[in-house]
Amino acid sequence: MQSPHRVLLPLILLYTASSAAEFRATNAAELGALHARLQPGDTITLADGTWADQAVVLRTRGTAEKPITLRAATPGAVVLTGKSTLVIDGEWLVVSSLVVKGGDGPAEGIAIKGAHNRLTESAMIGGTYKHFLRMWGTDSRVDHCYFAGKTSGEPTFQVEVDQATPNRHRIDHNHFGPRPPLGRNGGETMRLGYSGQSMWNSRTLVEQNLFDRCDGEIEIISSKSCENIYRANTFLDCAGMLTLRHGNRCVIEGNFFLGRGKKGSGGVRVIGEDHVIVNNYIEGVMQGAFWITCGVPHSQLVQYFQARRCTIAFNTVVDSQGPYLELDAGINGSGRLLRPAEITVANNLFAVPPQGTLLKGTEGEYWRWAGNFVAGATTDHTGLTIAELKLVRGADHLWRPAADSPARGAADEKPGLVKTDIDGQPRTGKLDAGCDQAADAPVVNRPLTAADVGPAWLKR
Repeated sequence: MQSPHRVLLPLILLYTASSAAEFRATNAAELGALHARLQPGDTITLADGTWADQAVVLRTRGTAEKPITLRAATPGAVVLTGKSTLVIDGEWLVVSSLVVKGGDGPAEGIAIKGAHNRLTESAMIGGTYKHFLRMWGTDSRVDHCYFAGKTSGEPTFQVEVDQATPNRHRIDHNHFGPRPPLGRNGGETMRLGYSGQSMWNSRTLVEQNLFDRCDGEIEIISSKSCENIYRANTFLDCAGMLTLRHGNRCVIEGNFFLGRGKKGSGGVRVIGEDHVIVNNYIEGVMQGAFWITCGVPHSQLVQYFQARRCTIAFNTVVDSQGPYLELDAGINGSGRLLRPAEITVANNLFAVPPQGTLLKGTEGEYWRWAGNFVAGATTDHTGLTIAELKLVRGADHLWRPAADSPARGAADEKPGLVKTDIDGQPRTGKLDAGCDQAADAPVVNRPLTAADVGPAWLKR
């Protein structure tokens, strides 16, 4: 008869091998020594305290079912200072609840490389790194983080784009806090790509982030790659605009631009081809709602491509200065001789205050105007109907058409262009002009506050 110990031993070893281990590190050297022992599902806990001048590196591989996790013992209580850096490099890695504060370095404070990695519930506050965070690779996520106080040149958050493979990153539920004016080019809060990468597909999703007093320069977000989606973000008190600087086929949908009369605040700059800009709410901006930009003949990558075949539809703009639509932004400047062409402006609501401006400039060839409503300004432009819009403040303090507004059911419908409205409610039946569709469905998209984004442990 076989000994019971001979039967049980393989079971015990199998259980041990399949169990996740937990490790502890008190400095970067101890963390580095653990790498050879790490297996999918393991967790490394960093000791609370100030980690000065530490090169913290997590370079290993987990799996989809069993990622490897690096975290602070107490959320927010591991603070990397001085010349400290954090590198996440591998696959299926999760780093959470760390702080990088007031650091200084010639490159990035946090680097994410590899694939399927995640940085969450972390913060980077102050400092003069070239970039606070820089992403390479594919399919990674940065969520529920806080970035604020960058005072040096170059973007706070940089995404590198690869020619061979789209990034497919997701950047969501982050709080991009105050960034003071830089006084020159290079003060972006976020940049996706470079001029030389601008014709490559990134397909990065930037959604449900709060951009709060991001005043570094006119480009809050500088999109320099193709097929990105900017959705359901809130731009609050920002002296700048979401800028489609280079690249084509991007989508800007369901965002809130709340300028509150701040100097330099604006909406969207449109450069390039086949962009779709729908369902956005813009209020109180001073710089203008939509700058549709002229192009340079035979433009080089670093110059300005002509805006072509772009759609601006189902947006609402209220109480802003202007122009609400600049039809040939930058004409004759920096060699920009080609006016935007084949632009569709449809089903928008424009409520212009007494000091506001509706239109500026001259459109190019083959524009399409349809279903737009204007209050507070005069125009005989085809496709712009002057009307009393009957806007009322909702419980969320946004201006919406009343039930008897002429905008209700009056959209010149383009089938399939929009499925929902600014609230995330389905658009059914006859479509309303503007970003709001009368509906009884639950509201799933609304202006974000600090309570909705960033690390749960961080008090702001």
